[in-house]
Amino acid sequence: MAHLERYSRQLLFSGIGEEGQQRLLNSHVLIVGVGALGTVLANHMVRSGVGHIRIVDRDYVEMSNLQRQMLFTESDVEQALPKAVAAKQMLEKVNGSVHIEAFVEDVTIQNVDMLMEGIDLVLDGTDNFKTRFLLNDACFKKGIPFGYGGAVSARGMSAFLVPEKTPCLRCFITSGASPGETCDTVGVISPVVDIVASYQVVEALKYLVGATDQLRRSVQTFDLWGNYDHKLQFQAPKPDCPTCQLHEYPALQVEQEAETTLCGRDTVQIATGSRFQLKEWAAKLQPIATVKETPFLLRVSLPEGEQLVLFPDGRVLVQGTEDISRARTLFSKYIGD
Repeated sequence: MAHLERYSRQLLFSGIGEEGQQRLLNSHVLIVGVGALGTVLANHMVRSGVGHIRIVDRDYVEMSNLQRQMLFTESDVEQALPKAVAAKQMLEKVNGSVHIEAFVEDVTIQNVDMLMEGIDLVLDGTDNFKTRFLLNDACFKKGIPFGYGGAVSARGMSAFLVPEKTPCLRCFITSGASPGETCDTVGVISPVVDIVASYQVVEALKYLVGATDQLRRSVQTFDLWGNYDHKLQFQAPKPDCPTCQLHEYPALQVEQEAETTLCGRDTVQIATGSRFQLKEWAAKLQPIATVKETPFLLRVSLPEGEQLVLFPDGRVLVQGTEDISRARTLFSKYIGD
């Protein structure tokens, strides 16, 4: 019992107890996105003693993240650490007995199966519906619960979705193709993030300890600034839902686009499909641009004013434009086709 001392207050809680804690220690959770929501999710999961945590994020830490992304520091910004790496380093200081895996990748059709291998549930820390629908479809195809959450401005929404037990995300959010409002366009206050992630974590803990009869069967929405709170009770799944009823899983059928505009970030992401050797590219680009190399990425300040960020997995961020044609022109000029 000595190793359980850190969880003593959690053990006293009747909903968990020693048996529930042992279940948590044996659980495997995937957290996709380690930004505002994801850092809170990961922090609670690790402190609660979930034994195996896999975190995935495609981005690196910037100064604007520190207002609400609780695992990061100014030192992480200075080092341009990938969020997954910085989160892992911080979380291992919090609870060294938890096994944490960090992936600096974009979640795609090509890697989602690998990332979900051996996972008991998936928690949503993303900021776009393209990835959420991909996770939703993959979870419902594999029979893995999906803890959805979203936060923007002063508003939040969450739902815990269980295959064969509840509707899926597509049953109550029919369209997510347009960017809409994001934290980068209308802002967000950090208490909203904490509340949404806490709702997600509570439902995840219920599921992992086996208290499935206590799971909330509703979509929780609220506006902290406008003093609004509403629960939308789950209804029967839509009979024509392509995911949970027709089992077509459309997000798993769509080819990955090479270029993606990151809404509100003044950034275009280009996926090359092949890996980068950062040292080789640093040597190639140093004569013609200002290059900063870290073990995890390469930042290249171009004479034109934009910036390229190269990741080992073959992704390039073109920062300083949301024009895909402009981004492709710069990419072709400095990286090639």
